[in-house]
Amino acid sequence: MSVLGIDIGGSGVKGAPVDLSTGEFATERLRIETPDPAEPEAVAAVLAEITGSFGGAGPVGVTFPGVVVDGVTRTAVNLHEHWIGLDAAALFSDAAGRPVTVINDADAAGLAEVRFGAARDVRGTVIVLTLGTGIGSALFTDGNLLPNTELGHLELHGHDAETRAASRVREEHDLSWEKWAHRLSTYLRHVEMLFSPALFVLGGGVSKKSEKFVPLLSGVRAPVVPAALHNNAGIVGAAMTAERL
Repeated sequence: MSVLGIDIGGSGVKGAPVDLSTGEFATERLRIETPDPAEPEAVAAVLAEITGSFGGAGPVGVTFPGVVVDGVTRTAVNLHEHWIGLDAAALFSDAAGRPVTVINDADAAGLAEVRFGAARDVRGTVIVLTLGTGIGSALFTDGNLLPNTELGHLELHGHDAETRAASRVREEHDLSWEKWAHRLSTYLRHVEMLFSPALFVLGGGVSKKSEKFVPLLSGVRAPVVPAALHNNAGIVGAAMTAERL
């Protein structure tokens, strides 16, 4: 059985039907640029376009780059302030004409990695971090998710951590892999001090280039591995949440 998953990001909205027996896409994914400004109605129209392009009538899972509680979006750092306090699940369901679940994007990626990827069958505490425009986080204990942790906003040396160690920062400031790995190591050590994880999984698009920075990380006791599903994890995790409907 395949279920449609859609991943809303700061730069693009991506969707694909997912075979939930394997975690693989059933067809090629579709990507559309995130509207600018990324107001709710504009993003909902893109979601409706993606949903319509794949057809079907079943439930749809959608990720959102912010805190989501019972389908309501509580924060929207990289999108638009009109999302705050909005019933996004209802908005998307109306736009798609199908039942829609909404989940934090990093939580969705983490669910996919725990079920199909780098954290499969790992016991204890696992922290999945998505490195992109910001830093998303998903915290698991024995496979159970504690949602909406937002560890990218921890204060680190007087700064919001993601403003120092997100993948976007490396690109915008033209940092070498060595300098960025030093910043990322500092952040990981701070998170490790707080949670003592058994494993870190690093996701987001930059995970495809893990050989350039993971070997340069230092001072982190827990194993650090790249996400197995790379940047597709959000779509897979979104589909997993819709499976429950």
